[in-house]
Amino acid sequence: MHESFKRRSAEDLLKMITKLQQGTLTIYIGPVSGSGKTYHMLREGNTLRQQGIDVVICAVSTMQRPETVEQLGELERIPSIHWYRQRDGMEMKDLNIDALLERNPEVVLVDGLAHRNREGAQHATRLEDIQYLLKHNISVITTVNVYELEGYTELARKLTGIAADYTVPAGTLELADEVKLIDVTPETVLTRLAEGHLKGYEGEALLRQGNLGILRELALKLVAEGVNESLREHREEMGITMTTGIMERVLVSTQYHWNGSIYIRRGQQIAKRLNGDLCVVTFRDMKKALTKEATVFRRNMIKLVEKFGGAFEELPMTHRRRIPSTLARYAARQQITRIVMGHSRHTRWQELWQGSVINSLLHKLQGVDLFLLADRTELDGERLLPAKWPDTRSTTYRRLSDQEVKKQIGQIQRGKFKVYIGAAPGVGKTYMMLREGNDLLRKGIDVRIGLLETHNRAETMEQIGQLLVIPRDRRTYQGVALEEMDTEAILRLCPEVVLVDELAHTNVPGSVRKKRYEDVLHLLDAGISVITTVNVQHLESLNDAVEHITGIRVRETVPDQILQMADEVQLIDVAPQALRQRMREGKIYAAAKVEQALANFFRIGNLIALRELALRELADDVDERLEAKEQKSALRGPWRRQEAVFVCVSSDKHAERLIRRGFRTAYRLKAVWHVHHVHVGRAMSDEVKDQLEALEQLTVRLGGKFHIHYSEKLREVSSILASKAAEEKATQLVVGQAKRLWWLNGYRGAGSVVNRLVRLSRHMDVLIVADYDYDPSGM
Repeated sequence: MHESFKRRSAEDLLKMITKLQQGTLTIYIGPVSGSGKTYHMLREGNTLRQQGIDVVICAVSTMQRPETVEQLGELERIPSIHWYRQRDGMEMKDLNIDALLERNPEVVLVDGLAHRNREGAQHATRLEDIQYLLKHNISVITTVNVYELEGYTELARKLTGIAADYTVPAGTLELADEVKLIDVTPETVLTRLAEGHLKGYEGEALLRQGNLGILRELALKLVAEGVNESLREHREEMGITMTTGIMERVLVSTQYHWNGSIYIRRGQQIAKRLNGDLCVVTFRDMKKALTKEATVFRRNMIKLVEKFGGAFEELPMTHRRRIPSTLARYAARQQITRIVMGHSRHTRWQELWQGSVINSLLHKLQGVDLFLLADRTELDGERLLPAKWPDTRSTTYRRLSDQEVKKQIGQIQRGKFKVYIGAAPGVGKTYMMLREGNDLLRKGIDVRIGLLETHNRAETMEQIGQLLVIPRDRRTYQGVALEEMDTEAILRLCPEVVLVDELAHTNVPGSVRKKRYEDVLHLLDAGISVITTVNVQHLESLNDAVEHITGIRVRETVPDQILQMADEVQLIDVAPQALRQRMREGKIYAAAKVEQALANFFRIGNLIALRELALRELADDVDERLEAKEQKSALRGPWRRQEAVFVCVSSDKHAERLIRRGFRTAYRLKAVWHVHHVHVGRAMSDEVKDQLEALEQLTVRLGGKFHIHYSEKLREVSSILASKAAEEKATQLVVGQAKRLWWLNGYRGAGSVVNRLVRLSRHMDVLIVADYDYDPSGM
């Protein structure tokens, strides 16, 4: 439904009128002090001041950090009320409410949202002070750390041992009109600390890199949850009910049976691994009383779901044949993205006679994956999901091979690699890259600009400062003069650090290397450090998700491995409304492109969804890095079993999506993975050869292995794949939903390749990926 024609309720109108008479609240949130919240708050204050808005500061703590002090500029300061905390003698600053009301600015900047005021103050907390100012139509921009939010305070203490001095209520962020995440890598915080720029730091516990990583991941996930909620509200307002394709919601369907708790545990582990929510349903005949045994199972299962923070619900069962339709409707209402259930125990003949719940469910589901759990408890015991397969070999005395020595020498000589990532063009990645380049230059490090795309943005061009630009290499292609990064010139000059914009760029045909990221890898191997920029939509494995969100197929991509190779990955986060405003002001694209961009890629729903995608992707990356360093407190918890993922593909348009899904599954499980295709018939057309070659290239780019097998008959395909899966010692199968005509599938679908393969693979997990068509309507 179009926003312009939707009638607002009386409650909505009253809320909007009240809001007109109140100030606006913006909260900068970060993982720890020293992440740059105050710097960015002051920078925004200066920008507003330049636009003619009346801005003042009060109770702002720069901690004498040079970069932050510099941002004070000409901002007017309203003196705060100073006092000393009795327990430790620390000097504190309270807002001078009376002075602020008398001055009556449009905006006040204030630090420390979780601050507690002195005894006898008008309000007990700074949050109450801020709410008082908002009611007097004074807008406020403030800062907070993630561990100062109730609900995250205890989790942070449990994971890191860090306790907050003061906290704010859990729902505080919901009061804000805008929440801005200031992401920072542990390496950057530790560097600032070593340089003496973090006076007044919270304590030694925060200095541990693992703790900084955990708090960073908490901040990313917290903001992502808020973004997901805003996307849900936007979609409801637009009258759209389909799932976003970003936030994972896992539904476990089980029964009051001895293995019900196992299924719930596995579902929770999958949900946790996917950073998603858990729901559990059981089917029950409401007209019959439960047996004593079922009552015990029910009580234990409910306790388990509550322990995991999931939702539990009983669905009425009138007839077995109605289970699939009931489950499908429930999944649609709850916006479920993945259903977890056990394999069918029926034989093929029983499925032919009675029908198959799984087959019927697959025909009714839209855009929902189905995950079938292997029943291996007799062989393996209760199974947990592994994060890292332990290397039991002793490394203390083992002599390295020549190849291992060469590899380690290469790693030592390799340049450092940092990536700034954002949800969309215009968020400020290039600005921050140039700012860091100038910071390094002031420290005496030889930094050059290898490739810069300012898009004529004034703020970005100002950040070039004293940085030297290496001239581009000019080439002619099909009569058109083009420019590329001059990699050979960079190698000759051999700076310590080179700044390279737009990592996903495709070079001019005929270049030594096809992609800019290949040039970057070449520079790193030569010992030159690289700082670069990329948008989340350019990650290869997210290509399908981005098309699902925006309706646009991104052609220029980089393998996810490039991001995994980076020493640091830092997110630049901007709220969608602010990004659209930048677009309207001509700060992203030329004026001629603005309206088209706002109506297409830069639609508000697109930007909200892409922002969530970027937040969740980086949170996942942070957790992977924690696991790689064997942090026991990585948020997703350990897996204890080596995995092998086996992806089955045809040569149709859905094969690429299956390969990307297989890669992301394998990456999360630290698993080896293979892609297998069975060609039916003797001859292979040139078109099929080209398609398979493209699939192999995609698989190799993502780090997998591609295999082609041959069969004379279609009915042999499932047995060939099952046999190859056994050879690979596969623990998880990834297949697509088979939507062929009924006479190819067999009666009730019992005879399709996928169904036969599933039947032959009951000893392993099977992920059946949703076979949906992209529908970006309303985004």
